[in-house]
Amino acid sequence: MKSNREFEDSKGVDRRDFLKKSVLAGAGLGAMAGLSGAQDSDKDPKGAELEKKVPRRELGATGKTIPILLFGCSQEFDPKYDKMLHRGFKEGVDYLDTALVYERGKSHKTLAPFVKQVGRENVWITSKGPSSRADVAKYERSLDSCLSQLEVDHLDLYFMHYVSDPKFLDKEYIEMGDRMKKANKTNFFGFSCHDGNVVELMNKAAKVGGIDAIMFRYSFGQYGDKELNKAIDNCKKAKIGLIAMKTQKSVPKEQEEVIKFKSEDFTLGQAKLKAVWADERIDSAVSHMDSIEILDENVAAAKSPIKLGMSDFHQLNRLAACTSGFSCMGCKQHCEPEVAADTRIADSLRYLMYYECYDEPDKAKRLYREMASREREIDGVDFAKATRACPEGVDIVGRLKLAQDLLA
Repeated sequence: MKSNREFEDSKGVDRRDFLKKSVLAGAGLGAMAGLSGAQDSDKDPKGAELEKKVPRRELGATGKTIPILLFGCSQEFDPKYDKMLHRGFKEGVDYLDTALVYERGKSHKTLAPFVKQVGRENVWITSKGPSSRADVAKYERSLDSCLSQLEVDHLDLYFMHYVSDPKFLDKEYIEMGDRMKKANKTNFFGFSCHDGNVVELMNKAAKVGGIDAIMFRYSFGQYGDKELNKAIDNCKKAKIGLIAMKTQKSVPKEQEEVIKFKSEDFTLGQAKLKAVWADERIDSAVSHMDSIEILDENVAAAKSPIKLGMSDFHQLNRLAACTSGFSCMGCKQHCEPEVAADTRIADSLRYLMYYECYDEPDKAKRLYREMASREREIDGVDFAKATRACPEGVDIVGRLKLAQDLLA
């Protein structure tokens, strides 16, 4: 079972006040201590009536509302009748987030029957095009492929997938998005990103215009990131919709267990998402849900009016501090230039995460083995400077060796 469960609190904490304290203190979630009185004094009692359906928020300036819990569709579904999709739909999770590459192209084709069953007009569909080395023509072809495989005439939102180069926000790509919308192939246009230059990409998007929404890496461990918070503010001023992903800040289970998280109201996964949803600037969060258990837990948390307490935030702060060395943030611009080799540090550690945290050993091994031998090279390579450059303090050599042992 994957650990990246997604949840939300429709009556979240006053995130704006927290952020002011967080930035000033420079200590991330530790700043939440100043809010403990407000948190506990107005906490809803246990057993409070749940929302009838998952709450919704307006997505940027689109004029459309979406559920605060989105169905991540990076998997293959039952084309005859998928119980999870229908159960989520009944609870108000009517936003499907998919991509051409998900489950080697099977996601789209197995989602198509569900869309017909509930009616195209009753679901929001976001899909994504190529994740790298794409040009305008390739993006436009990929959109047509999305429509064909999903058997629909339009998307609600089309994302350029896994953007890592600011060039994809240059004029030709923004104009491409406009053409897609004018052709009625998609209602809205944006991009997803989770490499180390998220801040740069978000700031550029806020300046150039033409971007309706961004899906980006955001977790409880980034509350005190001053530059990221500025970028989020800039996007909100530009009325760009913001969707959080990678909200669980996945690390090996044995590392998470060190803090022995205990809460009267929430699981650890729920608490992580409550912390993200407490930020009123975040419109929604996407969750990969591949079991009824995860779906039910996510939905219950999304519908719950109970807020995170001081103890919950304190424990999350400890977790962020204790596990930072096991969580690669993808900021390869810091470490990889410090190595006199072609070793793909960030990708190797991401595949290791799939193995350790997402319970996807086959996928992790496949992706790792698809890299060229020189890109997996460890022996004889000096990683000392790269380790010193890592802002998360990751033991790069140790983690790369583990990836080689488990995935090669």
